[in-house]
Amino acid sequence: MKPIIEQDELFMLIQKQYSNLIIVDASNHKQARENYEKQHIQGAIFVDANEQLATIGDDAAIGGRHPLPSVEKFAKVLQELGISKRSHVVIYDDKYGGNSAARFWWMLKAVGHDNVQVLNGGYQSAVSSKLPMSNQVTVHKPTEEYAVTSWELPIAEIKELVGNSQSEDYLVIDVREPNRYKGISEPIDEVAGHIPGAVNIPFMSNLDENGCFLPSDMLKAKYKELLENFDTDKTIVHCGSGITACHTLLAIASAGLPIPKLYVGSWSEWSRSENPIATDK
Repeated sequence: MKPIIEQDELFMLIQKQYSNLIIVDASNHKQARENYEKQHIQGAIFVDANEQLATIGDDAAIGGRHPLPSVEKFAKVLQELGISKRSHVVIYDDKYGGNSAARFWWMLKAVGHDNVQVLNGGYQSAVSSKLPMSNQVTVHKPTEEYAVTSWELPIAEIKELVGNSQSEDYLVIDVREPNRYKGISEPIDEVAGHIPGAVNIPFMSNLDENGCFLPSDMLKAKYKELLENFDTDKTIVHCGSGITACHTLLAIASAGLPIPKLYVGSWSEWSRSENPIATDK
């Protein structure tokens, strides 16, 4: 199944009343739930990224701002949401997939769920393409236990980056905005800058002027050249807190390339450690 679904493809699934279809609004900001209750794609459920896609601790220096929940907790979340291994899950958010839709996609793929896609262009494209909208809150009945035992996609821990971020054998990709990477500004975390040795490829560069993902052949041309000289297990993607990094992992998957490691702690963890910080000021 393609990792990205187009608006007309989702429209057909909705029209056919496909019984296994579960649409998810994974927008993640202060007004996200309020916006969902005002209007969302018909039949969509709401997922809270902070409560259901992360286990947020007291100290972001340990695991970052959005650490992964345990795989057992995530399996329970899926059960409560009504998502079974038969479900065809389509996820969107209001930041073109970079808000939390791609994070939920990655987490589902990481527990072996193949029937999951992100809506191209997100909420904005759904509105402009006149997908059916509703203000009726949707809640699915809990389903059977979702049996999983481990995260199956590769994950990097901070200790791996400490020893290897500047190694010629490693590629570390920082997907944040250039000003954050360069150390010019930092709107969220305590310190601006980047992990020494990391290269900056903003996740928004995966999109065209309309906020839709570039065609898969263009994404392949973009990432193949960058990745081809590095082993997948020595390629690490990160962002601020392990959410928008998944946007780039989704783009790489859409290009038909192997998915690199996700550094979940990302800059929110690294910047609170005692490890060196680089800037381009």
